[in-house]
Amino acid sequence: MVEAQTWTTRRMSNPRLDTAATNLLLEVPVTPPGDVRNNTTSTYFPFSTNVLTALIVASWYLSNIGVLLLNKYLLSFYGFRFPIFLTMLHMLSCTAYSYAAINFLELVPFQHIHSKRQFLKILALSAIFCFSVVCGNTSLRYLPVSFNQAIGATTPFFTAIFAFVIICHKESAEVYLALLPVVFGIVLASNSEPLFHLFGFLVCVGSTAGRALKSVVQGILLTSEAEKLDSMNLLLYMAPMAALILLPFTLYIEGNVAAITAEKAKGDPYIVFLLIGNATVAYLVNLTNFLVTKYTSALTLQVLGNAKAAVAAVVSVLIFRNPVTVMGMTGFAVTIMGVGLYSEAKKRSKVTTH
Repeated sequence: MVEAQTWTTRRMSNPRLDTAATNLLLEVPVTPPGDVRNNTTSTYFPFSTNVLTALIVASWYLSNIGVLLLNKYLLSFYGFRFPIFLTMLHMLSCTAYSYAAINFLELVPFQHIHSKRQFLKILALSAIFCFSVVCGNTSLRYLPVSFNQAIGATTPFFTAIFAFVIICHKESAEVYLALLPVVFGIVLASNSEPLFHLFGFLVCVGSTAGRALKSVVQGILLTSEAEKLDSMNLLLYMAPMAALILLPFTLYIEGNVAAITAEKAKGDPYIVFLLIGNATVAYLVNLTNFLVTKYTSALTLQVLGNAKAAVAAVVSVLIFRNPVTVMGMTGFAVTIMGVGLYSEAKKRSKVTTH
């Protein structure tokens, strides 16, 4: 008769399973929450993400305000009166730095142009981009930075106009009403600007309209998923196209500016460092735009942009000592307030729509 085996006898029949082994507990590690899994550095370096974001935002402010002040100094005070050539240097700098950032540092994956149609769309954006940047740099030769930024703050007004004219996109009544103080403020500031210059004013308005047109056209042309490019890759393609577009214009309008610059550098080598530094900061503006959007949001970038205009105006007045009036400051404040109201109205309009 075979003895019935209990659980105990079966367990003891296996020499590998002794009593001591059964008393061991297998500790299963707790699964970390999603935010810890996605941000491994925060476990070892608390607040590192917040510090990094703060540094990026500070870099964004420094580069955006820095390029404005450097452009103003070069074009108005230093005597380098070649805004088209300066813009072409910016484009060449963006080409070189973008190539290094994407292909060597691998900040973003490299994206290819897949068709001639996509190439022509990017070329069209490059032409608008050229127009906007050249007009903006040219205006700094004639207008103070504070007034330049006041005009630039009216970009939402032109964006709403182009969206309605080109793609028949209608905003809510609240959005259109929010644009009224934007326009009223700039009219107020223009009438009381001590250093008002008609040509400078017109090209600055052209620059602002060009920025708005580019954003609308970009939304139309690069809509399909196959053709969409992130801002870094788009800059990589647009910058060399823009430089080639600007080359004949700088040669025809500004003459043999390269030879003039080389001759000037012989007597004053400082200009070489100024131009290289200026072109580098121009690229950093685009890089920090991308990083701010990546680490925060597009809305944060828009809010920072509204505040940047006011900060840049104050800094420029402190540095260049250009005269300002109470009425001019009031007009600027009304414009900035209108831009803030416009942003809030747009957010409410999107919530209502969805």
